[in-house]
Amino acid sequence: MKLASIMYQSSLSKGQELVAERMVKYARRIGVEAWYITSIYHDGQPVVSEREVELTGRNYMLIQDDPAIKLPVIRVASYKTTWPPRRIVFRDFVTVLNNLDKEIGFDLLITHSTLWNGPEETARWILWKKLMKSLGERVRPTLMGHMSHYQPPDPLRYSLIERTYRMAWNATSMPSIFKASSLIIVLTPMEAEEMITLGASPDSIHLFPGGLDDDFAEMVDKSDPRPFREKYGIPEDARIIANLGTVEYRKNPLAVVRVARFFKDRGDVFFVIAGRPGDQWDEVSKAARKLGNVVLTGELTEAEKAMLIKASYLNIIMSRMEAFGLTQLEFMYGGVPVITSGVYGQKWLVRNNVDGVHLAGPEDVDGAVRAVELFLKDEGLRSEMSKNARERARGFLFTKLMRELVSRAEAMVK
Repeated sequence: MKLASIMYQSSLSKGQELVAERMVKYARRIGVEAWYITSIYHDGQPVVSEREVELTGRNYMLIQDDPAIKLPVIRVASYKTTWPPRRIVFRDFVTVLNNLDKEIGFDLLITHSTLWNGPEETARWILWKKLMKSLGERVRPTLMGHMSHYQPPDPLRYSLIERTYRMAWNATSMPSIFKASSLIIVLTPMEAEEMITLGASPDSIHLFPGGLDDDFAEMVDKSDPRPFREKYGIPEDARIIANLGTVEYRKNPLAVVRVARFFKDRGDVFFVIAGRPGDQWDEVSKAARKLGNVVLTGELTEAEKAMLIKASYLNIIMSRMEAFGLTQLEFMYGGVPVITSGVYGQKWLVRNNVDGVHLAGPEDVDGAVRAVELFLKDEGLRSEMSKNARERARGFLFTKLMRELVSRAEAMVK
């Protein structure tokens, strides 16, 4: 089998991009030829110039060992859109797919995300191939899988304009994607229900819960947390309550600072807010400077993330929207119970009172304070939830999930 995972950019930190990239990494690890098809951009910055790609004469460039993500990558001529925001669009992608079909011949194309032209044009190309075959032409079969990483058009997350744009995209683009796709890949059973409501066939649904990077899991197992504590001046006996993610409005780290304020007079509890600076960085920095028990680290390396997980007593996330929560999965693997706002996919990933505690929403600061106090008073409860969390996360290792997905696709190809 030959597989391609298609996403509008590469990244070393963004959840959807990481899942798309790891599909390639672990498909190759189990013996499948796999490529990552993406734009010229990595975290919004060009890896190669569009001119370089155009000079190939085919609007794409094959890179066996991409410098940004160290995977076999096909970078397609592309540009950033002004609307919808945060999106990148491929140029002449149907022609690119035709040429790749001749050059490589993929058996399975997996498109990711929404509000961009990759899934739409892949669906159009797949349906064209199916029609050609139905009319007697000899056409090499290709399966399509689509993974939306779906987030409902929630007014808490999106402005009215962006929310209605998303609704329009779902109404116009999803039907063709569902028609073309043999597999609709979902992160949670909740997302599966949404996809079926939008028109997907129940038989096409394939559950793929995020995926825990096997290599990172091994790094957590082997990690020594002491260098992290020493670097940030956190005492060896202090309990660390960690918030890891982009410091942005959607992730709501400012609410975590408000929780930390209730524990400012305790020398044995430290809150660590770690992640790439985003649109709430300045506000969080200002609030954290007033408290002696909050450490703001900025973006961490993978090794530092592993150390933080190993050092943590609890993970806290008060996000306004999460399709799933790869970071929570990583903490759970490290045996760290999760205090979560319980939005969307978090409700399924983190089982309430089993692997952690659900709050009454992203602004439930009082509930978060009570949850922290409960764990601090009851070490037995923390120990039990730690064991449960680790056991659940072990079932989501990427190698296992990719074997299941490839096995199902191979059965469809035969």
